[in-house]
Amino acid sequence: MSEEVININQIIDMIPHRYPFLLVDRIIDVFKDQSCIGIKNVTVNEPFFSGHFPNHPVMPGVLIIEALAQTSAVLVVHTLGEDAKGKLVYFMTIDNVKFRKPVIPGDQLKLHVVKEKSRGNVWKFEGKALVDDKVVAEATFSAMILDG
Repeated sequence: MSEEVININQIIDMIPHRYPFLLVDRIIDVFKDQSCIGIKNVTVNEPFFSGHFPNHPVMPGVLIIEALAQTSAVLVVHTLGEDAKGKLVYFMTIDNVKFRKPVIPGDQLKLHVVKEKSRGNVWKFEGKALVDDKVVAEATFSAMILDG
């Protein structure tokens, strides 16, 4: 287990997402160029809950996948270091997506991302989102790193 942690201020410096679309609060267990775990504390105050669904709040699955992608973007930027300056990480593909269980207010998402490979400016990841050590969503996805 890595002792390295990337806090919210560092995340804000690393990726361009901002409220209400910044979906990662902290990154833990960082293994540069390999893997990390993002933390997202899901609260009833999230703006999407007012419409999804008002009487039965459920976090939209696409936002869980986006949280996985943001976690992987932080891993890419952390791995590239100074070479990441002025670059953005863009989705290219999302495959094999599965949603296993609804995510509701009060849950804490643990966003496990593992780099499968990288070639040039294209990176491929496997991601799993867990709540209480149970997989709630999973996907494989790739991203391209381009000048911002």
